[in-house]
Amino acid sequence: MSSTERALGAAVPAKVSISASSASVLQPLNSSMIAVAMVAIVTHFGSPAGASWLISGMYIATAVSAPIGGKLGTIFGARRIYLMGLGIVGVATVVGSFAPDINWLIAAYVLLGIGMATHFPNAMTIIRDYADRHRSDPKSALLTLVLCSQSVAALGPTVGGLLVGTFGWQSILWINLPVIALSGAAVLRYVAPDSTARQSDSRRSLLRSLDLLGVGLFVVLTSTTMMFLLSAGGSPPWFLLAVPAIALVLFVVREWHTDEPFIDVRALAHNRSLSATLVRTLLTYVAFYSVFFSVPQWLQYQRGMSATQTGLTMLPVAAVGILSTYVASKVLRRCGPRITLTVGSVALTAGGLLLAIVERTTAPIVVVLLVAAVLGVPSGFNNLSNQNMVNSATSLEEVGTAMGMYRTVQFLGANLAAVVLQFTAGPSVGDDGIRHTGWVVVAISLVLLFGVAVTRSLTRGERIPRE
Repeated sequence: MSSTERALGAAVPAKVSISASSASVLQPLNSSMIAVAMVAIVTHFGSPAGASWLISGMYIATAVSAPIGGKLGTIFGARRIYLMGLGIVGVATVVGSFAPDINWLIAAYVLLGIGMATHFPNAMTIIRDYADRHRSDPKSALLTLVLCSQSVAALGPTVGGLLVGTFGWQSILWINLPVIALSGAAVLRYVAPDSTARQSDSRRSLLRSLDLLGVGLFVVLTSTTMMFLLSAGGSPPWFLLAVPAIALVLFVVREWHTDEPFIDVRALAHNRSLSATLVRTLLTYVAFYSVFFSVPQWLQYQRGMSATQTGLTMLPVAAVGILSTYVASKVLRRCGPRITLTVGSVALTAGGLLLAIVERTTAPIVVVLLVAAVLGVPSGFNNLSNQNMVNSATSLEEVGTAMGMYRTVQFLGANLAAVVLQFTAGPSVGDDGIRHTGWVVVAISLVLLFGVAVTRSLTRGERIPRE
């Protein structure tokens, strides 16, 4: 134990850590519930192509807004931006619930992504700020934050299925309202008012610190790339490729030379361990969301299940995901990240094979439950290991920015998963679609296993926090 660790006092109080973590459940909850609600939304609006942009629009908005939300928290105060994010989610919830057409619903989900993106980075800031001011140990509070995010993501399809089956697809938005109310009350009651906000900064300094040019180029890059990929299944406008290509070059040049970049490409170029971890994270989330988005739709389109039945069938993913997170923490501490990532990637391979092989509508429901259970293992092992590697590969001054990039990569992975489903399954996920998706997951898993085997930074000597 280091002298710094010995100097730390008691853990961050549960009332502070739970309050700060409370709104972080909104992003994984909404992201996972939408998978179960997609069939009902398509039926209601009659627009399969437009519905694809619900997921893409939300994730592009979240990927861009997460680092910005963290920077705004540094400038204006984490508690203030956290509460503003709750307000934005509330407005998006109301707009989406009464959306007259699919375009309004897409706009509501974009706004929802912007609001939700503020919570995780500012929760990290709130916890770290309390720990620094009171000489407390932040590890238990950070574990609370991570577990809230991961467990709710796994429970989302079950909760969403029950809501859609009972109250209709609008209810997956209504559930945000009590979360907003409880979270807002808890933060106002237990989180101290901001004291370090740089409110005296000039407007020019503020704009520079936000790197609005970098943000704009990133939005152009991601949105035009997604537009091209989502249209590639039909007759894609090939000239559109020139736009993301130019945006990519301009974005890299801009981020390389600016003092406060939106995404620090210099750090990525010089820190190979961090770069490898982010690439591994991207591939992991492409595979994870390919399964998370496809299986609920397949169960409804092909097996004829209701939304409620679908949600209950996905329950093993939640149960195994929560259990595997606990087991993964033990394996990580004793064996290191290489073994932990290997276990997760092997489980992902097995889940992909089961999807590819057991795809017929005559398969017993117990087999479908087994597939769902196996796919719950990687969510604990891979996510926990990759977040540990981000922490190990960065200094205290860099970890906040690195975690922002981690979240951005996560949302990009979800976007790419939506594209994968366009190619493998189309608008209606049938037996052939789920089989093709399974083989894509297998291919990604094998790449992950190869990467784990050859990455030298994955050793037992990595810094692993103790309980």
